[in-house]
Amino acid sequence: MTHSVSSPAAGWFPTRAEIEQTHIAALQQQLGLESYAALHRWSVTHRAEFWQLLIERLGIVLQQPYQTLLDCSDGVEQARWLVGARLNIAASCFLAPDDAIAVLYQPTSDAALERWRYGDLDQLSNRVANGLAAQGYRAGDAIAIVMPMTPTAVAIYLGIVKLGGVVVSIAESFAPSEIATRLQIAQTKAVFTQTELLRQGKRLPLYSQVIAAKAPRAIVLPVGTQRVLRSGDLAWHRFLSANSQFQAVPRHPDDATNILFSSGTTGPPKAIPWSQTTPIKCAADGYLHHDIHPADVVAWPTSLGWMMGPWLIYASLINRATMALYGDTPSDRSFGKFVQTAGVTLLGVVPSLVRTWRLNCCMSGLSWRKIRAFSSTGECASPEDMAFLMALAGHKPVIEYCGGTEIGGGYITGTLVQPAYPATFSTPALGLDLVLLDASGQPSDSGEAFIVPPSMGLSTRLLNRDHHQVYYANLPAYSVPLRRHGDWFERLPNGYYRAQGRVDDTMNLSGIKVSAAEIERVLQPLPGVRAVAAIAVDPPAGGPSQLVVYAVLTPSAQLSPSALRSLFQQSIRQSLNPLFNLSEVVIVESLPRTASNKVMRRQLRVDYLKAAELSPSKQNS
Repeated sequence: MTHSVSSPAAGWFPTRAEIEQTHIAALQQQLGLESYAALHRWSVTHRAEFWQLLIERLGIVLQQPYQTLLDCSDGVEQARWLVGARLNIAASCFLAPDDAIAVLYQPTSDAALERWRYGDLDQLSNRVANGLAAQGYRAGDAIAIVMPMTPTAVAIYLGIVKLGGVVVSIAESFAPSEIATRLQIAQTKAVFTQTELLRQGKRLPLYSQVIAAKAPRAIVLPVGTQRVLRSGDLAWHRFLSANSQFQAVPRHPDDATNILFSSGTTGPPKAIPWSQTTPIKCAADGYLHHDIHPADVVAWPTSLGWMMGPWLIYASLINRATMALYGDTPSDRSFGKFVQTAGVTLLGVVPSLVRTWRLNCCMSGLSWRKIRAFSSTGECASPEDMAFLMALAGHKPVIEYCGGTEIGGGYITGTLVQPAYPATFSTPALGLDLVLLDASGQPSDSGEAFIVPPSMGLSTRLLNRDHHQVYYANLPAYSVPLRRHGDWFERLPNGYYRAQGRVDDTMNLSGIKVSAAEIERVLQPLPGVRAVAAIAVDPPAGGPSQLVVYAVLTPSAQLSPSALRSLFQQSIRQSLNPLFNLSEVVIVESLPRTASNKVMRRQLRVDYLKAAELSPSKQNS
């Protein structure tokens, strides 16, 4: 590419006192290592010892000790952790004092803040586990949760895990067909749901969606006025056991605790099981890279249908911290007031949400001074949005955090012991390493990121795909085994990394490879633009790929598609490459997104090509 690559402008720099208070500094001191770089190097050259230290520091409860911490005798693809141990990871979520606050919850913008103690959450999850056992459910049974992330949903989640069951995570926003697909893939035996959803003062049906999905037996929580249940379904008050004592069922480390799903934009979603050890990765990333302490309050607008929901449970509770849950949408000022009232110290976001806050100016004047750090994940961020976010809390750092469901957390991230530059990553995650390879399979400062396994948290199987084919087959030859993940990164002159989106979203324009994220990063800040998505389409008659940009405009913008195309084309030529020709701009009201808020560019390509088939003008162009 002809555009220049430069290091980002200065962001946030930790003081010596701030560094000394971190878990990373304590770990360095324990190991006698003088720098973060030395710690990361040690963590990937002594992987078993690294995870043994983390298990000790997190206080992970083992009902039976392990014989071997890491066994790679069958290769790194099938690495086995805690061999010989028996554990139930839910037991490690209740190590804080019973009277410590586990959850702060505000159901709606005008509701009072609820405080749930660790003892309250523990007892309710025990009542759920006893209720399931009384209904004949046993260890290994798959039980779905189709409801928003409330304290009760968290207790249900942990109750299923305590029983030895497998949580099937399904976003409450899904249509019946999507719910049905996931229930079938997981061979689900029961479903927890609620009658309605409350969103911005509106009541939306949920139980009826579950019925339309032809779900198995449902256990239904009352929200709203609906009380008539389908034959065989069970009301919450009839299900819930009065017995608040339950001994978590010991399980094999490889036994599943949770089945989560990819977005499924090109067919049935990948079904990814989390084992009993995957949550240790969640907690370790929270402990090290997000520096979560018992006094912290962690908020992350999320859902149990996205991996950040379970991640939040484990990263907060295993670290003995408080999670803050908000029951309404996080896009307006009422969420900002909740962050202020709850005293949030770590706030997780997705970049598109931050952009909404910036364009609406809805968070001005709030006091977010208790926030120590932000974390951003889910999609590529823009420096402008992240700089705005930092300023909301009096210039606090943003931990860019990139990973996936099949990792159990992040593989490239930031820390609180290194400078934080907007929209960049400072390091591979501790306990992991990565390499960037170009299209010819050679090491490069711009290329596809490959993970160097093993690591606790990395998946070893998929329910409905060939795991080897998805992650390990047909990889470039390299000096160590690699694992595919599918992200494109560039390494900046200062050694930091900038995300360039998915490899699948990389396009070839005029013989030059460029990512959708690079184009979007140039167009997003332009006046009148709320959101953009860039795609490349191959003309039916053949020829070079054509660049198409979908745009969502602000309400006040008065731009025609032709005027917007001229504006975009000028910006692309000035900031990226004069050879990049913009074929078309499509103005839409919104962009299609997954449950985790990622833009579905593949769906946009499908929609565009379908529209082209129906349009004579496009067929003749």
